[in-house]
Amino acid sequence: MFKALLLTEKDGKVTPQITQLDEERLPDGDVTVRVQYSTMNYKDGLILNGLGRLVRNYPHVPGVDFAGVVEASQHPRFKVNDTVILTGWRVGEMQWGGYAECARVKGDWLVKLPPDLTARNAMAIGTAGFSAMLCVMALEQHGVTPASGDVLVTGAAGGVGSVAVAILAKLGYRVVASTGRAETHEYLNSLGAAEIIDRASIEKPSGKLLESERWAGCIDSVGGATLAAVLPQMKYRSSVAACGLAGGTKLETTVIPFIIRGVKLLGVDSVMSPPEERKEAWSRLARDLPLDKLEAMIVPAKLEDLPALSKQILDGKVRGRVVVEIGA
Repeated sequence: MFKALLLTEKDGKVTPQITQLDEERLPDGDVTVRVQYSTMNYKDGLILNGLGRLVRNYPHVPGVDFAGVVEASQHPRFKVNDTVILTGWRVGEMQWGGYAECARVKGDWLVKLPPDLTARNAMAIGTAGFSAMLCVMALEQHGVTPASGDVLVTGAAGGVGSVAVAILAKLGYRVVASTGRAETHEYLNSLGAAEIIDRASIEKPSGKLLESERWAGCIDSVGGATLAAVLPQMKYRSSVAACGLAGGTKLETTVIPFIIRGVKLLGVDSVMSPPEERKEAWSRLARDLPLDKLEAMIVPAKLEDLPALSKQILDGKVRGRVVVEIGA
């Protein structure tokens, strides 16, 4: 038996409850993991509140990320007592996830924990931080360097934004952080933000096809009107790495920034990221994300806290990264 947060659905309403489950109910997979830590991402908030039609079958154990120790393995790359990380692959959506003391998945979905990180570090990073690293790598691959100029991070006090600010600052970029929460300014400065702007200044498109060139690069976790407002402000041959939709899914813009300034809009997906890219990203996170900055991002939580936290993260009221202690 193991402890889990179980979602049930009746008449369209999703209800979370803490319960005990038998290991026989775990899904198919060739690796069983004793979960130590999980985390909460924006997607987890949607799932716990029954939004977005991300989960089709109930009862369901959510949690799109987890880190823990291999308890049983039939996979050639993993053995008992290996510490592993799971992010993405639609775990926590299509298959039971990490909000439980035990999880079973395909070994091909797992990554071994880098030697310089702990399981707790890994979940302080989670899908949000992993996405941030993929965004940084995408900007680098398209020629954005510290010498290129200011890099804007939208939704900077959230999970993706916090990790992005810390990584970019460590790599020598001048980071401009956008946030609508004045109480997070000191926090963002401590992560390495050189300048903070009010999100209201980029929350709505100006209506101009092009504006003054401001940003050499941008990591956008907001989408919607914010992304539409930023595109006309990008410098010539700059890049925007987009990985989020907290501000909406519609993008109402023109082709002018793309064909006049050669701006590149780079879509970043972490869910189906291939294994070699995952290994590189986690290696980079272990090297390029200062662990003292990571520690400052952590909001500790237990399984029992998650229903309330899920509503807060959807309302944009969670700063940094929620780390859920499960079986540590």
